Amino acid sequence: MSVAPDKTVVLQDRFFRAVPEMAVRWRAEAPADLRLLALNEQLAAELGLDAGWLRGPDGLRFLVGDLVPDTAVPVAQAYAGHQFGGFVPRLGDGRALLLGELVGDDGGLRDIHLKGSGPTPFARGGDGLAAVGPMLREYIVSEAMHALGVPTTRSLAVVGNGRPVLREAELPGAVLARVASSHLRVGSFQFAASTGDVGLLRRLADHAIARHHPAAADAERPYLALFEGVVAVQAALVARWMLIGFIHGVMNTDNVTISGETIDYGPCAFMEAYDPETVFSSIDFWGRYAYGNQPVVAGWNLARFAETLLPLLSDDVEEAVALAERSFGVFQREYDAVWSSGMRAKLGLSADVDAQSVKALSDELLALLKDSHVDYTSFFRGLSRAARGDAEPARGLFVDLAGFDAWLSRWRALRPDADVMDRANPVYIPRNHLVEEALAAATAGDLGPLEQLLAAVTSPYDERPGLERYADPAPEDFGNYQTFCGT
Repeated sequence: MSVAPDKTVVLQDRFFRAVPEMAVRWRAEAPADLRLLALNEQLAAELGLDAGWLRGPDGLRFLVGDLVPDTAVPVAQAYAGHQFGGFVPRLGDGRALLLGELVGDDGGLRDIHLKGSGPTPFARGGDGLAAVGPMLREYIVSEAMHALGVPTTRSLAVVGNGRPVLREAELPGAVLARVASSHLRVGSFQFAASTGDVGLLRRLADHAIARHHPAAADAERPYLALFEGVVAVQAALVARWMLIGFIHGVMNTDNVTISGETIDYGPCAFMEAYDPETVFSSIDFWGRYAYGNQPVVAGWNLARFAETLLPLLSDDVEEAVALAERSFGVFQREYDAVWSSGMRAKLGLSADVDAQSVKALSDELLALLKDSHVDYTSFFRGLSRAARGDAEPARGLFVDLAGFDAWLSRWRALRPDADVMDRANPVYIPRNHLVEEALAAATAGDLGPLEQLLAAVTSPYDERPGLERYADPAPEDFGNYQTFCGT
């Protein structure tokens, strides 16, 4: 497929060739009418794609899977998963397609993947479609996460496809073009393991090693090294979520990537008032995936990953279990290292301050934030003013003034660096009320609020005049916030 006189889109089919048993060849549903809603020109450039071409008729058809390069083999991927703790042996891409893998201008290999492109054999009775709002939510939040330095799938474009989508009401439909270093998940390994075909499991593991953890290939026990690599990147990822107050909302094993990227922004949201029990998802009735539970759930999910790899770790089951259990210590070490380093930066503390002191200070501070229902993001950003000598704005947020003053005195004695804090604490995150405002406007045809919100959250650390409302917590009349999967 030619995109310019000197450029051709070439999509590879590595996943399909590696594990054809886990892929169903499929084509996207033909669109009715195409309208570009959002295009990530910076990402397009990284991929070697011409933004002008993507905006044109052929580019839009490519972005919804209607115009496929000759080299591509679009497939719906199979995977299983524990959903809210219950195992489902066959899930898969019910409304998604892997168009193929693209080598970007930087030499990196990335999946080009669609969401909302129509039902596949894994649709389980669903319509395979997606509404404008949920697809733009993923675009906003994934690009904000990227700007915050959190490993994530990325959003290349959202294109309205002219198809009505019936949810609680009839809504305009759209397709998200998503980019990832791959879409391999813990659920992918669960599917392969459930077949009982150790050869398939081995090929999938070899594919994952080649794609994401190449150093494991030279290890004495390559599949144990793969496990340790996945545990490490997932521990680091969840620690970064916790540092910015992000709540994924649906941490099922099919949403845990082998690459360590955040994936599937469904009922996700950012916490405002600090509270470890915060839950936004309308379907998380028991708070399984509450903010404070995320590290524990990540560990549980990775234990399920370990179970799938046991046949590859040793022919002796007891030895395989013992190897996996010993290797699992990587999780706590990596989580603690990333969290401690991140919190040190958020508090502006130098490397001379020992990790135990950082933990004690942060634990006490978080308890104070919880007791006074203080907004997490704006507090940490505003705390740098206290480091510069003006503590009054921060003090005014607390009910327990004596407790905060005692904490502030101990913190100041460590000579925090305000500039370091401003580089670690964002001004702008995708505030829930602003996301809803932008999605409602875009659904009605007005893209202005979406573009303004994106301008703020994709440069989250740079405070700019005129964007004050993008830094403020939700007004009281916004009420209790709930998020939904969009399916």
